[in-house]
Amino acid sequence: MTYLDHAATTPVLPAVIEAVAAASATTGNASSLHASGRAARRRLEEARESIAADLGARPSEVVFTSGGTESDNLALTGILRARRQADPRRRRVLVPAIEHHAVLDTAEHLAARDGVELGWLEVDDYGRVHADTLAAAINEAPDEVALVSVMWANNEVGTVNPVRELAGVAHARGIPLHTDAVQAVGQLPVDFAAVGVDALSVSGHKLGATTGVGALLVTRQTPVEPLLYGGGQERGIRSGTLDVPAAVGLAVAVHDAVQQRAERAAALAALRDELVSGIRALLPDVELTGDPGQSIIDGGPSRLPGSAHLRFPGCEGDALLMLLDARGIECSTGSACTAGVPRPSHVLLAMGMDERTARGALRFSFGHTSSPGDVRAVLDVIAPVVERARAAALAGSRRR
Repeated sequence: MTYLDHAATTPVLPAVIEAVAAASATTGNASSLHASGRAARRRLEEARESIAADLGARPSEVVFTSGGTESDNLALTGILRARRQADPRRRRVLVPAIEHHAVLDTAEHLAARDGVELGWLEVDDYGRVHADTLAAAINEAPDEVALVSVMWANNEVGTVNPVRELAGVAHARGIPLHTDAVQAVGQLPVDFAAVGVDALSVSGHKLGATTGVGALLVTRQTPVEPLLYGGGQERGIRSGTLDVPAAVGLAVAVHDAVQQRAERAAALAALRDELVSGIRALLPDVELTGDPGQSIIDGGPSRLPGSAHLRFPGCEGDALLMLLDARGIECSTGSACTAGVPRPSHVLLAMGMDERTARGALRFSFGHTSSPGDVRAVLDVIAPVVERARAAALAGSRRR
């Protein structure tokens, strides 16, 4: 199989497997006071210190979670509730409609259950939020905004947001900003302190760690109401017995991602560009979605180096996906978290595309195991696959 769905999950690194196995072979609850417990705590804190150093944070700012979804939920719900407790007027949350569903569904749940008012930030044709757009949204009712959440890089189209600039706009009004950096870490230069956000979500399985582990980086000055109660672990923000082996594995994956970032990003971008140019040479009407990646934002490219989101006119994305899968090519139509749901991408709709256009898209995403052979495998089959998908779509429209 040719695996080109690294944005959904990337293969676990051998070094992570080794580290997790070694940590799993030892006994001890990191909250226990005896020797085994202290040893587990030492391994946990070493992992925390390593992640903090690699992502420009203080160790006390690293809160371990079960992954990106929990980190996003904790950031939005926890910060909002803490802000409202301090000032009941803070009832608005500002988010763009291109966010991952871990953010969107949390925000909509808060609107339905907690009386939150959602403010939808408009995006441009690339799927990017601009600073003046955020400023205008805040100025509508600056004393009512509790939180802003804007993802660092979009998981479907790869467009990078100017997070540092957006954080500056929010902070000028005394408003915290959270960013979902699940896709950014490892592909873009991520420095928590330098970019100035208040909370940042990380997911292990996007980096080569195991599934079920992640982190929320959150400043000490940012109040967060917990979602889980119990032992008071993780600054009281996230109770529960810590999964020490998973945390150790996450630290190994983050360190590898950061240390290899520049070299790996250049290699991924070269593969991506070869794939895009090769497909468009075979199928000239295919269009690239998102930022073309020709500028710099926050010290990195304006587009994720490992992501290629393409629109195939006259095709259904699901049909393309299955036809490619039958040929040994694994990719996606968008976020894996909504796979199997027969509806167009909410990201593309938010960017102004109609439903028909949005349904004919595929995302190819590269990672640490990708090679030029993967590109050749796609180019060998894409033209007949698209021809067959278009014929099927045409036949279907005639029957209707």
